[in-house]
Amino acid sequence: MEIIEQTNRTILFEEINPEKLDLLTMIGDTKGIDSLDDDKIKEINEQLLVKSFDEFLDKFNPVVYSFYNASNQKVMYTLKKPENLSDEYITEIPVNMSNDFLKMLFTLIETKTAQGLANVDFKFENLLDMLSPKKVMDDIRQSRKEIQYIHSKYDDLDEEDPKKLDFGDKLNGMFEEASQNYNNVMAMLPLAIEDIKTRLLLGQRDNEENNEQLKIGVLSMGESGELKILEAPKPEENALVALDDHANTGLIEAFKDDYDAINDVKSDYVRDLVVRTFCPLTSTLESKIDIESEVNNYNTYLEFYKNAKDDFVKTVKPLIEKMVGVKMFFEQYKVQNKGMVPSLLVTNTKLELFVKSSNTPRLVTYLNTVNDKNDFSNTIWFGIVPSVQMGISGKKQLRRERFKGNQHVEKTDVNTMESLTMLLNIVKDYRIQIFFSFETNEETTFSHMAINGTEKYVDKCTVLTRKDYSEFAIPCIPNFTIIPKDKSGVVLDSKMIMKENGLANLSKEKEDVLKLWIEGVYIGSSYIAAGIVAAYQCPEYLREVFKNATHEYPGVRFDIEADDNALNVRTTLAKEISGFTNNIKNAINRKNFGFVFSSENAQVKGRDIRQITVYKARSLQTVGNDFESIYKTIVTTYIERMLRFHTNDFKQDNIVKFFSNNPNSQKSRWIANKGYMNSIIQEGDDINFIIDEKLGNCNIDITFNGSVKNLEVEITRSVAN
Repeated sequence: MEIIEQTNRTILFEEINPEKLDLLTMIGDTKGIDSLDDDKIKEINEQLLVKSFDEFLDKFNPVVYSFYNASNQKVMYTLKKPENLSDEYITEIPVNMSNDFLKMLFTLIETKTAQGLANVDFKFENLLDMLSPKKVMDDIRQSRKEIQYIHSKYDDLDEEDPKKLDFGDKLNGMFEEASQNYNNVMAMLPLAIEDIKTRLLLGQRDNEENNEQLKIGVLSMGESGELKILEAPKPEENALVALDDHANTGLIEAFKDDYDAINDVKSDYVRDLVVRTFCPLTSTLESKIDIESEVNNYNTYLEFYKNAKDDFVKTVKPLIEKMVGVKMFFEQYKVQNKGMVPSLLVTNTKLELFVKSSNTPRLVTYLNTVNDKNDFSNTIWFGIVPSVQMGISGKKQLRRERFKGNQHVEKTDVNTMESLTMLLNIVKDYRIQIFFSFETNEETTFSHMAINGTEKYVDKCTVLTRKDYSEFAIPCIPNFTIIPKDKSGVVLDSKMIMKENGLANLSKEKEDVLKLWIEGVYIGSSYIAAGIVAAYQCPEYLREVFKNATHEYPGVRFDIEADDNALNVRTTLAKEISGFTNNIKNAINRKNFGFVFSSENAQVKGRDIRQITVYKARSLQTVGNDFESIYKTIVTTYIERMLRFHTNDFKQDNIVKFFSNNPNSQKSRWIANKGYMNSIIQEGDDINFIIDEKLGNCNIDITFNGSVKNLEVEITRSVAN
C-alpha cells in the first residue's frame, strides 16, 4: 500500500452534461506529444474526478432545459441547450437532490432496501405518490415551517445582534432556494393546483360528499350556557377567511418584495400565490371567489401539469438512470473508517465520439500519462460502459392493429458493440478492466432472465471472446429495476366538478383520474459491479467484513466467488425476485459467463440475506470451456505494476532479485504473509519466472490454486562492461 496507494480508480464513459467540460476537450490536441504534463492531469482531476455523489452533482450540475411551444401549447424539454433560442425563453431545471423525481427514486431505493421486499410485494404506489402535486406541497409546507421558525427568531433579536445576522444568512439561503421557482410556471403549477383545491374544498372531509356551503364561525356560549357556533361577520359572501397572524406580517412583505425585486416580468397572481404558499396566515380577507372560474383553472392546470410532467419524465429518465447509477457506484462503499475511497473519472463524452479515429490518439496520450508511469496515484484500474445495445424481442407482424399495444421506440442513447470493441482494443494495453452492461428496459431485468436465462447475453458477447482484449471485457447481467414498468403508474389527482349547489367537488369517476406512467426505471448493472469491486479493493472495507484482512494489501486477490464471500460482501440493493430456477442456475454454472448478480434466498451466520449478491465474477477470457475469474487479471496487473516499480522498468538483474528466495525479496514477503483474506499470494498460489535473454523477455507464471496465468514483460538488459 506504500507504493500503490489505490487500485480502484474507475473511468466512466458517459455524457452527463454537454454544457460542462469533457475529457476530450481538456486533453486537447496531442500531435507530437506522448504524455500530458502534471498541470494538465491536475486540471482534469479538478474538473472531472469525483469521490462522492455530492461532488458529482456539484461538478456536473445535471440540468434539463425547457421552453414553450406556442403553436401546440406545450412545454418542450431537452437535455441539450437549444442553440438557436435566446436565454430568456429557456428555463434551466436543475436535476439535483431537490428534484422531486430524483428524490422519489432515492427514497424508494432506501425504503425497499430497509424492508428487504421483492418487487412483487413492495408497494411502489406509496412512494410514486411523491410526484403528485399534494406531495410537492408537503415538502413546501416543511420548508415553510422552517422559514417561519427562523424568521421569528430573526425578528425577535436586536438589529446588531450577531445571532440575528446568523439567522439572516440562513433566511437568505432559504429565500434563494424558494425564489428559483418564482418565474418557473411549471414549478408553480403544483402550488397553484393545491392552492385552488384547498380554497375550494375548505371544510370538506376526505372522500365525503358535502352539499353544504362552508360558513366560517366562532364558538360562543349562550345565555343558558349552551354552546353555539355563530357565523363570523364577513364583508362578502364566499370570502375565504385567513386568520390574523401579526408575526407573519414581516414575512409576507419580505416575500412580496423579493418577488418584485427578482422578476422583470411580474404577475400579481403568481406573487399572491407565492405569499399564500409560504405565508398562508394573512391579516386580510381575500376577495370573492369565482368558483366556476377556479374549477376551470384547476382542471386546466392539472391537465397541463400531467402532460408536461409526462414529457419531462420521458426526457429526463435517461439522465436520471445515469445519475442513479453513479450514486449506486459510490453506495457500494459503506465503511465506518474510510481508507481507499473509490474515485470516478467522468469523461462527460459519448463513447462513440471518444473512439473515433481522430480522437483515439487523445485517449492514448492520456492513458500513457496515467497508466504507463511508476507513479500510480492517477492510475485507472476499471472502466464503466453502460447501455450497450442489445435490441428488443421482435414484434410480431400484424396485418392491422386491433388494440392499442406497446410502441417499441429504438433507443438513440445506447453504445454500440463496435464502439465497445474499439475501446477494449485501446485499453487492453493499459490493463483497464471494462465493466459493461446492456441497455436498460424490462427485457434485461432479473425477472426476464429468470424466465429466459442468459443465452442472449452469451450470444451477444461472442464477438468479444478469444481476442487479445477478452480478459478486460466484463459483461454485467442482469440490470437492476428501481420501478417495474407495470407498477410505474402515478395518480396525480382527480378533476374537479361543479355541484348543483354551486360549490365544487373532486370527481370520483374513473375517467377523471389523471395518471402518469413512468414506464419503468432501471440501473445499468455495470455501475454496481464496478462499485462493489472498487469497494472491496479497500483494506478497511474488507477488515469491517472479515477479521483476517490486513492493512498492508489492497483487495486485488479477493475472490468474491470463493466460500461465502459473496454473502458477506453484498450489494446495497434489495432483492428483486424470489430467485432463479435450478435449470437457470445450472446453465449459469455450466457456462460461468459474466459478472452475474443473484436475487436468491440465502443465510450467512444465521441471518437472512435480503440484498442482491454476486453469483459469478468472470471476464470474457476463455480457459478451455470456462471463463476466467476477474480477480486473476487484477492480481496480474498489480504484480506487473509492482514489478515495474521495484525493478526500475524491468531491469534484468532487478527482476531476479524481485523473485529470489532472499527473505527481503518481494516474492518472499508475499509468501510470508499468506494467511490473510487479502494476501497477494494465498495457499495454493505461487509465482515463477523464466528470462529468455535471446528474445529479451521475462515470462511470469502466476499460479492461482493450481490454475496458471501467464504475464510477459519486456526486459531491460544491463549494459555490458
